[in-house]
Amino acid sequence: MKLKLSIIALAAGLGLFLSSCTKGYLDVNQTNPNLTEKPPINGLLAGTTYSAGLNVFNASNFTSYYVQQLASPNAGSGSDVYDDVDRSSTWRGIYLNLNDIKQMEALAVSKNAYEHLGVGKILEAMNMSLLTDLFGDAPYSEAWTNGEILKPKYDKAQALYDTCLSLIDQGIASLNQADPQVTLDASYDLIHNGVKSAWIKTGYALKARLLNRLSKLSSYDPAAILAALDKAYDSNSDDAQVTRFTNLSPWNSVARNNAGGLLDGWLSATFINALDGTTYGVFDPRLPLISDTTRYGDYRGTVNGAGRVGTGTTRDECYLSVNGFYSRSGAPLILLSYAEMKFIEAEATFSTDKARSYQAYLDGIAANMDKLGVSAVNKAAYLANPVVAVGAGAFTKTLIFKEKYVATFLHPETWTDARRSDYQYKDFVLPKNALLSTFIRRVGYPASEVSTNPGSIPEVNSLADHLWWDQ
Repeated sequence: MKLKLSIIALAAGLGLFLSSCTKGYLDVNQTNPNLTEKPPINGLLAGTTYSAGLNVFNASNFTSYYVQQLASPNAGSGSDVYDDVDRSSTWRGIYLNLNDIKQMEALAVSKNAYEHLGVGKILEAMNMSLLTDLFGDAPYSEAWTNGEILKPKYDKAQALYDTCLSLIDQGIASLNQADPQVTLDASYDLIHNGVKSAWIKTGYALKARLLNRLSKLSSYDPAAILAALDKAYDSNSDDAQVTRFTNLSPWNSVARNNAGGLLDGWLSATFINALDGTTYGVFDPRLPLISDTTRYGDYRGTVNGAGRVGTGTTRDECYLSVNGFYSRSGAPLILLSYAEMKFIEAEATFSTDKARSYQAYLDGIAANMDKLGVSAVNKAAYLANPVVAVGAGAFTKTLIFKEKYVATFLHPETWTDARRSDYQYKDFVLPKNALLSTFIRRVGYPASEVSTNPGSIPEVNSLADHLWWDQ
């Protein structure tokens, strides 16, 4: 009965979400907001938390090709070869969620629902930082004007970054405010099940992630990162993730479609080689928990840009498994994780405390293996392998990025890391028939913006252009 009630609550929340997706510059500014019925605050909570997960999925469904975790079964596929594919659906999905978040925040203020307000601010920062890390500059300050501005200006990405940090601080402050008149409802909070303390930890985790974004700049502040980490996650049980869905979990849907002949979710040769011992000389026990073997009894990936070598139906290459951790029925959509925080700690302490950095690196690997269900024996063997257990003296940042690449599988943060590390993964090369002479650094603005707001869009010379933090 409890499960049925949760599903009913989810469906109701999503229904309200869909009916209220007309509140921002995309379409609401051309609609009289007084004619739109205001949905209940918990309906908005369900819709916004659910869509936060979907937006991460939608982004990772192309960034995972950029980092060669996935590869298209078709030669010359746009995401493989760095074509300027229209990302209007990703852009729109994020803004529609931001519209609903803004509604929830306004309703929370009117009801003294401080917990909902805090969640809204953190979700706003989460969505906006995702958007700007993909596209760069974007509408924000003029995006919600009740119809007064139909073609909003684009705010600078660096200013949006500062705004996101401010939103996180505001969100944490609201969550800590005493005596809310309306509290979070576990049935409608699809990320943390109504646990306020979990949202506070997620706020600090997101803050640590964003502060670590500046690793290539002189303003990088390891002490601030560590201060945020101290108040973030303590274990895998703290992870921010969506586990309730209206139908199939998104990556399970991809795996099922592929099994049914609609080819999708193929693993890149780069990723397979990194885990099966080809690249690093050690077999990663997480690989069998992600994909099944081929008909040859081994693991084989698809070269990005080259397409499949077999028919696509005879298991000549590896795909996301319908039984895999990330793509099984009910598989979680992970927004932020404890493992990610440990790798951020490893990076932030690398220059000042090599012993702590090395231990955080090992802890990050162990946390991700525990999350996926790696056996204690296999985990211990991997952590003891000399390729992994190099010791603090021989420890390098390259190893942090190498292991984080696996731990953030199917997450857009992996592409952020690839850019921050200048794609310095071993044996990582351009895809076959790449349209750029160097690795991709940004996404082009969507066709929907080109057609409706052309005068405001910043010029993009190339998808190889570096964003402000990637200098």
